[in-house]
Amino acid sequence: MKVEIKSKKGLRTILSIIVNKKNIKSKMDEKLKELQKEIALKGFRPGKVPPEVIKNQFGKTIYGEVIDKILRETTTKAIDEKKLKVAGQPKIDLKQFGEGKDLNYELQIDCLPSVTLKSFDKFKATSFKIKLEDKIIDNKLKEIANQNKQFEERNANERAINGDQVIFDYSATVDGNKFDGGEGKSVQLELGKDLFLKGFDSQLLGVKKNDTKILNAVLPPNHPKKELANKKSKFECKILNVKKPKESKVDDNFAKLMGAKNVKDLKSLIEKQISSQYSQALNSITKKEILDQIEKNHQVDLPQNLIDQEILIMTQNLKPEEKEKYKSNNEKLAKSRIKLGLILNEYGEKNNLKVSDEEVKNEIQKQIKGMPGQEKMIFEYYQKNPSATQNLKGSLYEEKIVELIKSKIKITSKEINSVEAEKIIASFNKPNAIEEKSKPEPSTKIKSKSKKISKK
Repeated sequence: MKVEIKSKKGLRTILSIIVNKKNIKSKMDEKLKELQKEIALKGFRPGKVPPEVIKNQFGKTIYGEVIDKILRETTTKAIDEKKLKVAGQPKIDLKQFGEGKDLNYELQIDCLPSVTLKSFDKFKATSFKIKLEDKIIDNKLKEIANQNKQFEERNANERAINGDQVIFDYSATVDGNKFDGGEGKSVQLELGKDLFLKGFDSQLLGVKKNDTKILNAVLPPNHPKKELANKKSKFECKILNVKKPKESKVDDNFAKLMGAKNVKDLKSLIEKQISSQYSQALNSITKKEILDQIEKNHQVDLPQNLIDQEILIMTQNLKPEEKEKYKSNNEKLAKSRIKLGLILNEYGEKNNLKVSDEEVKNEIQKQIKGMPGQEKMIFEYYQKNPSATQNLKGSLYEEKIVELIKSKIKITSKEINSVEAEKIIASFNKPNAIEEKSKPEPSTKIKSKSKKISKK
């Protein structure tokens, strides 16, 4: 194999590669011998088909497979030989090929730029520590108590009012006919919330235990059976019980029902949960402040193919007219993400930062613990989507880099209350700040070498 640099302009390098026809013939012979053991043709014993016969029948296909394999092997060797750091997918331009000829092709490569890291000594940022007011915790406690109401039976002759819980069996029909899913047992409804079907709750007002009542309702437009969507129906309801809400008493017993030791412990858990939600948002603001300075203080040449790939990812769910409308903004965003990704990657490599498989597993376990009842779904999602696991690993890598940078710069800690936090977060979330908000998501998934090759 002969490799020469044909041209080098900016980040783009074009290599000229020639593979000797003798090497290609050798690979062809190896492939034919390999196939001789597998191919069975009429008139020949298994494994005894002459290579010439195989070549006459399948020559073009075999040659194509051999050339594809040679292209994969030689492009990798050529990139290694010239010590190039590839950005994205190299492109192959075949100049000469065919049986009995040398293979001659050009390899167009967009290379990763060299990144010169600036000192972070003069960088500074503000970190926020939230101090929650007692009323925020008390209001959340009341909300939890309201969401977990306890009910007690009404007297047999007492009728249901808004806020009561009605328990009933039902049998539904459409045009007088029963349908699959049209029966329910011991259904519990809190009247006034209208969570079953529109207008259903109001028709249950005034019922009492052991009543039977016919209710009219319209089935939902997203009914599992399309033929029943938006159909008028009748529900024959047998009222099993009517219960009134008990006064919500927040005591140690209630706290234990919520999984806490006592009221004090429950308040502590609520405070941690709310503080964590605020902290996530506020940490994003601190991170943006740091990334803004990093981007502003570094100059990096960007490979156009990486920009194009990033735009493609960003706009894959947009309509054509939306892509055109936001074309300039999307390109600016893509450049920002690629630039930050290159800088952060360089910093991570310089400091030998890595993310272990164990760290990824621990993060998945953390997500599972944070979503009780959905453990199996989350586990299967990562198991069936290797790209999701890789993205998670990329996010953890990025966080490691940012945390290291934080340890090197001047951080001013500021304690704020919930009102101040809301103002800061609202300002960050303004519609005109969409472009800036995207900066905390740099593309740190750039590889220094790509095995995927596309042919022109």
